[in-house]
Amino acid sequence: MAEVKVPTLGESITEATVGEWLKAPGEPVALDEAIASLETDKVSVEVNAPVAGVMGQQLVAVGDTVNVGAVIATIEEGAGAAAAPAAAAPAAASAPAAAPAGDVEAAALSPSVRRAVLEHGVDPSTIQGTGKDGRITKEDVVAAAQGKAAPAPAPAAAAPAAAPAGARREERVRMTRLRQTIAARLKEAQNTAAMLTTFNDVDMTAVMEARAKYKDLFEKKHGVRLGFMGFFVKAACQALKDLPAVNASIDGDEIVYHDYADISVAVSAPQGLVVPVIRDAQDMSVATIEKTIGDFGKRAKDGTLKMEEMKGGTFTISNGGVFGSLMSTPIINPPQSAVLGLHRIEERPVVRDGQVVVRPMMYLALSYDHRLIDGREAVTFLVALKNAIEDPTRLLIDL
Repeated sequence: MAEVKVPTLGESITEATVGEWLKAPGEPVALDEAIASLETDKVSVEVNAPVAGVMGQQLVAVGDTVNVGAVIATIEEGAGAAAAPAAAAPAAASAPAAAPAGDVEAAALSPSVRRAVLEHGVDPSTIQGTGKDGRITKEDVVAAAQGKAAPAPAPAAAAPAAAPAGARREERVRMTRLRQTIAARLKEAQNTAAMLTTFNDVDMTAVMEARAKYKDLFEKKHGVRLGFMGFFVKAACQALKDLPAVNASIDGDEIVYHDYADISVAVSAPQGLVVPVIRDAQDMSVATIEKTIGDFGKRAKDGTLKMEEMKGGTFTISNGGVFGSLMSTPIINPPQSAVLGLHRIEERPVVRDGQVVVRPMMYLALSYDHRLIDGREAVTFLVALKNAIEDPTRLLIDL
């Protein structure tokens, strides 16, 4: 019998929460197959089987907090172990039994499948799984969302009783460890920093024209689409070089200045906001920046970002415009001292050379720690960013 232990979760992370069991007692397990999912302060981590055999006892239940190195389950080694029934531990008495083929309601969903379900907004109980033992795969979810697969009829007994007209309902859902950490860090930022936000707007005409002119050549040469974030990251790096206080942090009674720009990019994931870091962005081309951001976004949705990829960072860019935000006051990501908020682009009347014309405009917001950054520096930073975006061709296109 082999013990399954909580793996090392990363520097300074000593505990996690059991998110879900991916294998039920009595189910066959392959070597290195994921049997459980743990939620840490930053990402979900899968626990893999140390040996092949049959799933034995689950020593902890979903929602329990476990420490690194703790034994959370056992596995009966060898193919012959299937003949020996595995008794579930009392803590896991509520764990579901092995699901028969096709029974998608009882089958456990892997983290990637669960994220796909949340992303596409489909009901997993209506999907006919094509995976092993009738389990739902990520492809099944995508196909169901696109209407390519006929949904499996839900058992009649599973249909909930109709609620009376006008009934008021409440549902209590335990906060994930990631959501708890986000809440604590945001409140910490408000309690610690002397936070202030300054605004400006930027005419996106030049960037949009440059993008339209060079996008085909850019994609052909670099193998990635030319977006707006590459322009803003590059422009921010240049502005941070001229205004080092915006790229600095406070450590006790000292100010730490950085001669590099590690840009944190806020990315929305199914379980909450994550902020991976583009390291040494000041040395990157627009193409490399775009590739890095695209990779972060994809892996954030899949839940495969590594914890070390979200550590550090000297400055954050958050793009609420992708969700339609017109204006916001973003909150600083400690111990950083500033965060740039981008917003949606919309046509507005502006005055150019004495004439009222329509231009694609975007509001910019810089929230900063007034203990370190003066208003002059904050405004100068936004003006420098605005100037770079409004004249990007010579400075930002890597062609």
